[in-house]
Amino acid sequence: MPATSFRSDVHLHSEQSGGALSVTENTMPAGAPGPPLHRHDFDEAFYVLEGALTFQVEDALITAGPGEFAFAPRGVAHTLANQTGEPARYLLLCTPAGFERVLARRMAAQAGEDPPAWALADGPEVVVVGPRIGERA
Repeated sequence: MPATSFRSDVHLHSEQSGGALSVTENTMPAGAPGPPLHRHDFDEAFYVLEGALTFQVEDALITAGPGEFAFAPRGVAHTLANQTGEPARYLLLCTPAGFERVLARRMAAQAGEDPPAWALADGPEVVVVGPRIGERA
């Protein structure tokens, strides 16, 4: 997805929650293909605030709109995309925390700034296991 149009604002990071939970507010631009199918060792819950997002969790595709959740358990292949003509805004809750560091570093690089000190520690490993939604393997 284009880094210049994706937006993340970290509201709760690892150091504030003892590593238990992170909460990030993200905006995904219209038509954003999202990341490739991937898995990692943390749970992700997505709460859609505005717009609609398509989620793939293993082989299942679901679309969630405002007020709806999608959940990707740790170790399960998943991805998301914004297949609409409007931006989508959602809360991303990760447990355990750590992935917010990756997002904070990405936003700092986009802004041409140094990342906050709490974002300098390594984030969790993310393993790509397939294509983006709508792409062929």
